This record gives sequence, structure tokens and C-alpha cells, in this order.
Amino acid sequence: MFELAWPWVFALLPLPWLARLLLPAADSGEPVLKVSFLDELEGLAGRRARLNLPTWRQQAPFVLVWLLLLCAAARPQWLGEPLPVAASGRDLLVAVDVSGSMDFPDMRWDDEDVSRLTLVKQLMGDFLQAREGDRVGLILFGSQAYLQAPLTFDRRTVRSFLDEAQIGIAGKNTAIGDAIGLAVKRLRMRPAQSRVLILLTDGANNGGQIHPLTAARLAAQESIRIYTIGIGADPDETGTAGMLGLNPSLDLDEASLREIAEVTHGAYFRARDGNELNAIGQTLDRLEPVAQQPTQARTAHALYSWPLALALGLSVLLVVRDRWPDNLLQRLLRRPHFLQPHPEWRERLKRLRLRRRR
Repeated sequence: MFELAWPWVFALLPLPWLARLLLPAADSGEPVLKVSFLDELEGLAGRRARLNLPTWRQQAPFVLVWLLLLCAAARPQWLGEPLPVAASGRDLLVAVDVSGSMDFPDMRWDDEDVSRLTLVKQLMGDFLQAREGDRVGLILFGSQAYLQAPLTFDRRTVRSFLDEAQIGIAGKNTAIGDAIGLAVKRLRMRPAQSRVLILLTDGANNGGQIHPLTAARLAAQESIRIYTIGIGADPDETGTAGMLGLNPSLDLDEASLREIAEVTHGAYFRARDGNELNAIGQTLDRLEPVAQQPTQARTAHALYSWPLALALGLSVLLVVRDRWPDNLLQRLLRRPHFLQPHPEWRERLKRLRLRRRR
């Protein structure tokens, strides 16, 4: 289907004639001969002098150039058949704690001890990659919260941003309230039944500007469900000690995380090892998507280059016609001198023609 994206451009069609009518005539700079008895000459001739205006044949090429430029500016395009766009699913933000304690190697995965952030990268990356049909985004928080990836259907890019996350990139503290507030800001404009935040942390809120429960109440007002995940092995099941001989798992504030989930009608999960975190991801992956308003899109093929090319070609021809010297053009049309026959051969041809006539 043919369509003009900006048809209002054709309102500029009379612009050149208005400019000619309103603007003063240009001064050529050449001397002008003034005749004081022009009226008498017109009376003797029996007619009035006519203005020396261009004829319609002279104006037609310029009018055509102007029309072609307007056609190109109106953005002509050919629209293809409407194609459905996947618009069902959820708007899902994942907030990952990247504070210093997430580097603690107390998690087991594939019979190896790995850090908490390494395990989150592996399992939550798989979880995001499998959320086909969802818009997913990523928030990294420490002392402050940052939107690392906005909501998008490009799950592969979001996973790449998660894989590139480093310990301490957002500070050493844990600002859980700021992470929830940033998620509320990004999700509040999305459909009410599709707003989901998954928050992973291994500690308690000890930074930021907003208290976690205050941010959770704001999220509940915006119909945002928060699923909190407390990550880290039980203190009595690991003999590994962190800095100053303390186990970071002692800092996990499960009561606050559980209250945040309850206020927002979400759920709280505890991940003590890789298997539990993987099971949590499978549980979250079974969330039924909420259908959003279906959308359609048409492929648009721009056609403005055709009238623009015609206008350019016609302009070049007009310049060549007005500026190219006639004598030089005639010289080019003649045959070059090296293609002209030699004078001696001309005489021989004349003699042969005379003999044939005889």
C-alpha cells in the first residue's frame, strides 16, 4: 500500500509564486535605458506593452522540479502487509546485588565452590534467556542503583550485561531501597498486570536514600510484584570465613526480604546453593504470562529517492542548457580531426567517382 508519511508538505506548493509576488525584483546591476516617451510609442502602436514574463513552456521544467522536491519531502513509502508483533508476556526487571559480599565463595555448582555473583550470572542468565516473549531489564545495585539494561526483547544483550557485571561496580554497600525505587520508576508506565521485579541480594540494606519497606509500599501502589531471593549458604554449614573472620551470610536480612515480598503480593525464596537457585529460577519461569494489547507492524520501504533523483537530474539538464556554450557543444558533436579522411585520399575518391560516372 502506497502512503505519504507527511502529506502536509504539499501546502508549500504556492511558496515560489508567493515569493515572486511579495519579494522585490532582483537588481541585475546592469545600466538601464529609461525612455520618457514610452506612452507615446505605445499609443502609436495601438497596444499596451506587455510585461516580459516567462512563458509556460519556460516555467514548466522549474515547476516540475519543485513538485518532485515536494514529493520527496512528503516521504513516500510502500507499506507491506501487517505482521504480528509478540506483545504477550511480562515486563520483568532483575535487580542484582553487586556489593563486596557477593564475591564470597560459599556456593556449590557442578561440584565446585563458586562465588555468589558467579552463580547468579550463570543461572539467572539462563533464566533471562528463556523468557521468550517478555521484556526483560537489568538493575545493578551496591551503594547506588543503576539501570544497566532497560526493558527490551533483546534477552541476549541483557544476559551479556549481566555477565559483564563486576563486584563493587556500584559501590561496596547494599542499597536495596534504591534498587526497588528505580524499578518502580521504570515499570510504572507498563501495563498493570505485567510488572515484575526479581531482587537478589545476600545482605541487609545499609546504603541508599530510600528505606526498602517504603519503596515496597510504593511498588504495591503501582501493582508491581516483587520476588525476593536471599542468596548465600547457611552460616553453620560452611567453614569459609570472610573478611575479619566473619561469614557474610550472617548479614542476610530475611525478615525484611520476606516483608517486601508480602507487601507487593510476591514471594520470598532462599537460595543456599546452586540447586536451590536453579529450582527458584524454574519456579519463576512457570509464571503465566499476562496477555497485553496485541500490536501489528508494517514493513515500510522508503521511495523518496526516486523523485529526489529525478529532480536532481532535471536540475542538471537545466543548468547545462543555460550555461553550456553553444559553440563548444557543437565542437564536441563534430567528428574529431583524426577521424577525418586525409586530403590525398579525398582526391583519390573523387577520381574513382569520376571514372565510374564515365
